[in-house]
Amino acid sequence: MPKKHHPKRGSHGFSPRKRAAHTLARFSAWPDDGPEPVVQGFSGFKAGMTHVMMVDYRPASTTAGQEVREAVTVLEVPPLGVAGVRAYKDTAYGLKADGEVWASGLDKELSRRLNIQAKAGGNVDQFEPDEIDELRLITYNRPHRVRSIPSKTPQIMEIRIGGGDMAGRLELAKEKLGGDITIDEFTQPGQMLDVAGVTKGKGNQGSVKRWGVKLQSHKNSKNRRDASPLGPFQPRFIRSTVPMPGQTGYHQRTEYNKRVLKLGDDGAEVTPAGGFVRYGEVTSPYMLIHGTVPGPSKRALSMRHALRYAAGVEIEEPQITYISTASKQGA
Repeated sequence: MPKKHHPKRGSHGFSPRKRAAHTLARFSAWPDDGPEPVVQGFSGFKAGMTHVMMVDYRPASTTAGQEVREAVTVLEVPPLGVAGVRAYKDTAYGLKADGEVWASGLDKELSRRLNIQAKAGGNVDQFEPDEIDELRLITYNRPHRVRSIPSKTPQIMEIRIGGGDMAGRLELAKEKLGGDITIDEFTQPGQMLDVAGVTKGKGNQGSVKRWGVKLQSHKNSKNRRDASPLGPFQPRFIRSTVPMPGQTGYHQRTEYNKRVLKLGDDGAEVTPAGGFVRYGEVTSPYMLIHGTVPGPSKRALSMRHALRYAAGVEIEEPQITYISTASKQGA
């Protein structure tokens, strides 16, 4: 018989609530960019939050054109390394890898993750533009360049090259193989991004905290914080739709349409007095993102060009007049 298959219905942000498979978030979809080949993703580390004074760039806001105070997230974004290039073909069963090329002379820290000597070899010229349908870079971040990150093992992430034609994408891949990708090659102030990360883990929690169910009456002396009843007598099992205790937090979540406010190289411009709580000082290139992003401090975050931002406010660069560097230690 044919295999019965259909995409999973419902929001993964609601259920299942299980631990993420990887600390570094993965993207399953990428946008279609403009006429020129571009790298569509990047990765950075969350340092913390502060606030800025800026001119409100939103034309529909009641404070449009006025100086307002806004919360921002600081990300430390050292350059990504490009370890390889992977080509895909679009088949009836989805994208299938059609070949890959790995660079030589990579960072020695990458050997903590895989055997880079055994993989090195190949040439991007082996790919024919009319025989592949998608091209991605095999990149790795560099936690050993960030003073505040205790782990020094790089994390590997595939990043799509989009825009232009396939021949132009292959030329860009050949140029980047074995080299670096800096944050200003990926985005500029004023652009919209999607930011994905793994949220803060809270361990095993009850149904009230995990699902937000209502407390039972105070007259229920036995179980006030459970989700009772648990369902019908038949069928004689508890359905997956019943809010039960279990893993809470450490879920992959994506924040859509986050505006880049500023890029910089001097971390002292944004590091508060005494450093960020549970992080320390920013010493690598940094970026400011308007609002909040998932995850605690030190978490590695994945970014991509906005997938759902078809039309909206187009700005050159937000006008920031003040960045708070006051102590966040609570003293």
